[in-house]
Amino acid sequence: MAKKKVIIGTRGSKLALWQAEWVKSELLKLNPDLTIELNKIKTTGDKILDVPLAKVGGKGLFVKEIEEAILRGEAGLAVHSMKDVPTDFPKGLHLAVICKREDPRDAFITAGVRGQGSVVSERKIKSFKELPNGAVVGTSSLRRSCQMLSIRPDLKIEQLRGNLDTRLRKLDEGQFDAIILAAAGVKRLGWAERITEVIEPGISLPAIGQGAIGIECRVDDEFTNKLIAPLNNPETSVCVRAERACLKKLEGGCQVPIAAHARLISHKPSAVSSQEDAERQTLNAERLVMDGLVGSVSGDRIIKSHVEGNPKDAEPLGLKLAEDLLSKGAKEILDEVYGKNIRPVNGKIVS
Repeated sequence: MAKKKVIIGTRGSKLALWQAEWVKSELLKLNPDLTIELNKIKTTGDKILDVPLAKVGGKGLFVKEIEEAILRGEAGLAVHSMKDVPTDFPKGLHLAVICKREDPRDAFITAGVRGQGSVVSERKIKSFKELPNGAVVGTSSLRRSCQMLSIRPDLKIEQLRGNLDTRLRKLDEGQFDAIILAAAGVKRLGWAERITEVIEPGISLPAIGQGAIGIECRVDDEFTNKLIAPLNNPETSVCVRAERACLKKLEGGCQVPIAAHARLISHKPSAVSSQEDAERQTLNAERLVMDGLVGSVSGDRIIKSHVEGNPKDAEPLGLKLAEDLLSKGAKEILDEVYGKNIRPVNGKIVS
């Protein structure tokens, strides 16, 4: 490949820069003659830190300005956290690559006594189950708060905005008894020891695309599309595209109480009576399993659904999951959220 300069558009947070630098390093491994620069861009979501995302409203709070930079030629590609990426793209842009997923689950983090370095040697609260009555939990996510309140309506949910290090600092200052973050970001920044407990999907179903990195570029940019293609992870791509199909049908964004998590599981071998059966079993060795959820902000209504099928039908399966959620009453909940622009404060709904 001929020597060429590539500009990556990214947010300026530590996590966003880690992701952009990771993509840069992977591209340089494959194309050592490339020159790659980062263009740090401040998005709407970065500028408004004193207002809950649900109050800001709209979609693309963390990507719009970066997309505009690509269209102006100020960046050739953008690196995003997939959970921030809307399902619709500006004309001329597309989601070209979805990289291998990190841990998609949520992380429950409590304050503790620090030992040498940054290692937490002792914690006052050692698991979600140990949270005392009326504990203050920080999160910026309606998805997380509605699921926590459905299990523990006594909890006081308070808004937690800012970069990961800012959120951890607020916890250490005693502003919260615990905070909930995406495990992937905590691990990527080397802070895995801060995680008190990784929350299983049965308690807190992850956000659509959580833990995955996406790369966006111009549809007609043949050079960039070819350059980044090797970074696409087929398994993650199948799962995330199924989740995003569900999100698109529900007309949701990253700041609404919607969750969906898809995963590939292998079939247990079964007895075969012919070579044809054996080949068919090999071709269908994996199955796509999806769980979805829509919850009221107060957590008093949680609607769940589950679908399974062939990975080749990823997007139709995501659509089926959404339709099942809607048939069970999800539309009424979402209309309430969108109509009232509401958020939880101390377990109560505030407009």
